[in-house]
Amino acid sequence: MMKSVPFDDILALANKYQPEMTRFLRDMIAIPSESCDEKRVVARIRQEMEKVGFDKIEIDPMGNILGYIGHGPRLLAMDAHIDTVGIGNRKNWRFDPYEGMEDNELIGGRGSSDQEGGMAAMVYAAKIIKDLRLEDDYTLLITGTVQEEDCDGLCWQYLIEQMNIRPEFVISTEPTDCQIYRGHRGRMEIRVEVQGVSCHGSAPERGDNAIFKMAPVLTELQALSGKLGNDEFLGKGTLTVSEIFFTSPSRCAVADSCAISIDRRLTWGETWENALEEIRALPAVKAAKAEVSLYTYERPSWTGLVYPTDCYFPTWKVEPDHITVKTLSAAYQGLFKREPVVDKWTFSTNGVSIMGRHGIPVIGFGPGKEPEAHAPNEKTWKAHLVTCAALYAATPLTWLQQQA
Repeated sequence: MMKSVPFDDILALANKYQPEMTRFLRDMIAIPSESCDEKRVVARIRQEMEKVGFDKIEIDPMGNILGYIGHGPRLLAMDAHIDTVGIGNRKNWRFDPYEGMEDNELIGGRGSSDQEGGMAAMVYAAKIIKDLRLEDDYTLLITGTVQEEDCDGLCWQYLIEQMNIRPEFVISTEPTDCQIYRGHRGRMEIRVEVQGVSCHGSAPERGDNAIFKMAPVLTELQALSGKLGNDEFLGKGTLTVSEIFFTSPSRCAVADSCAISIDRRLTWGETWENALEEIRALPAVKAAKAEVSLYTYERPSWTGLVYPTDCYFPTWKVEPDHITVKTLSAAYQGLFKREPVVDKWTFSTNGVSIMGRHGIPVIGFGPGKEPEAHAPNEKTWKAHLVTCAALYAATPLTWLQQQA
């Protein structure tokens, strides 16, 4: 007979464990863990997983930490990336970004919303499942994944393609303000490069200035940005020039090359091939004989493993009536006696690989808010940790009920 979901008991334990989640999150914040430097925070997470009683804990060759609860044949997963961006200009912070801050309502520090709060809530959801003996016909995989800020989805490319891990669905615990998110736009990292010929700056007519050749390309890219695709749910495709580079023998010479980076966001129906061709078709790009290409990512993880990939991160969404949306909505209603808000992310997540590349359904629900990500004075809410831990603990049995 299928177990019922003890929503009230789950929520009571989530409230009880709020101080432990707060302490654990503050410990993670205190450990600098930018992409490819996650070793120490992985060790701290392993310590907490052991403390609360995970059935199995592994660290894969890339350095992702994998914690398992239960031994059932059906696998579902919950994911938090455990790397952070840097702190930026320290003068913009009102408190130390690693020492952090805490009051009755808030926890502050780098990674508090993006995205270590999700890890704290997941680990204590596992403890709630253990405490209430909610194990059933499932295995729950909790992943703390690396290098997401550098290359979103690379960690899950590795887990799926090399570790042969294929859950039936995955909850991303990226910040959603405790709302249910069912998709986001994809993205690409594109490079456009033009060549010139250097000469002495006193006689520029003898050379071919690559920076001047790039100028009309920039103007046409700005015009192109207003003509991209649109989707009723995910919104418009966008592009912006994010970097510019040049080479020149000196400040007294004509530049002999110029390159730019483009951050291209892809909405539903846009493809990476068409996004490249749109740029290649620009008159200024053709006139300058510019080379348009995708960047690749080949940076070693903290373990030294290199897993190269193109910097293309596919668009994805699940439909409003998908079982993942129904499952989280039912768990939310059971816990909080109200309807959840269903929306989408503006930014990109590991869902680009899980569903975008490999078709495994993803649904989002996480503590913290998107505007806190990468911002100075980053913070999250203690109440969010409680809400998310409760929902994560209630999800597996609710999912089995939805299947039935």
